[in-house]
Amino acid sequence: MKLWATIAALGLLAIGAWAQGVMPTISLPPCDSPEAEAAALVAQDFLNAQHTHGYKYALNQIDKIKIISKPGEADTYLLELDLLETTCHVLDPTPVGQCPVRQKQFTAVEADCDFALSNTTQGLSVVAFKCKTETESTEDLCLGCPLLIPLNDTDGIQLIEASLDGFNKNHTLNTKFALFEIGRMASQVVSGGNMYFAEYGIIGTNCTSHDDDICIPQNHTVAVHGFCLAQGSAKLNKVDCNIFKTQVVDPATNATVPVQQLLHAHTSGPHHNPTIHGLKHHKLTTLHDPAASGLLSAESAESAEIVVPKEAPVVKREVAASEGLATDVTADATVAEKTPIPLQSMPTVPICPGKKKHF
Repeated sequence: MKLWATIAALGLLAIGAWAQGVMPTISLPPCDSPEAEAAALVAQDFLNAQHTHGYKYALNQIDKIKIISKPGEADTYLLELDLLETTCHVLDPTPVGQCPVRQKQFTAVEADCDFALSNTTQGLSVVAFKCKTETESTEDLCLGCPLLIPLNDTDGIQLIEASLDGFNKNHTLNTKFALFEIGRMASQVVSGGNMYFAEYGIIGTNCTSHDDDICIPQNHTVAVHGFCLAQGSAKLNKVDCNIFKTQVVDPATNATVPVQQLLHAHTSGPHHNPTIHGLKHHKLTTLHDPAASGLLSAESAESAEIVVPKEAPVVKREVAASEGLATDVTADATVAEKTPIPLQSMPTVPICPGKKKHF
């Protein structure tokens, strides 16, 4: 008897809390809604700002979105996003919206990320995120296409050293460049042996001449950066390097976009981590949750949340006299025909996942 009394009391407390609006509610907007798109782009830009190696990532698809609302608190947005690696290095000031996504035949890299955002009076801001990065299936690679090789491959590194040496000898800039980091390397079997392909970042040093021997990379806040594409071998190669401007104007917003300054270089310094060079592509941060929010762990207390579909429309129905009614011409039938059927609120099913922007 006491057990039932306790259960009844807890039930009354839960009902009272719900009536006072204390319990959280969940909104499930469509994945392609403006609200979901805005939150996803905030998450994308924050991720690229945190990512200190490799390439920028562009939004490909919104898989899920859930908005948790509690009285007196900022709304929490929980997003599941698919992002694709672009060909723009993280130092490249080009806005990510203008960066080409790396295609499947060149071994595309995909990131599956979960984000938690807070919506305050200042706008949306990322609270935490976690990502899993992996290459796309090799099924789309053509026979004989270049294949990724580890970032510490000896032949690939020799190509980088030789091509950078050639670039330093021929450019007209007043600085000697050093290797900043290797973006990716690939090899392809051709007649006569293997051909190698390399993408790598470069940084200006304190040397002003190619003939200088001991050159130290400049501080990132003042250094000139660039990105190079090389192919061939250590003995015979060609290289094309793009030196980044210190700032660029985004034509979409007419705003100035500064070059992102990284916290450390791959090639030297106290933060140098040689283990990453054994990989074939740069991975995103696995987990970023500075406040230990717990929002990206298992769904907590979801049974206590009230699910409210976003903007559930009222579906109106006009029922013909012959639909579900007696066909006999009687007084009762006449009354039944004129009796309106109560309208019911029919919640829509959230449209998720959203459309793919690329592939």
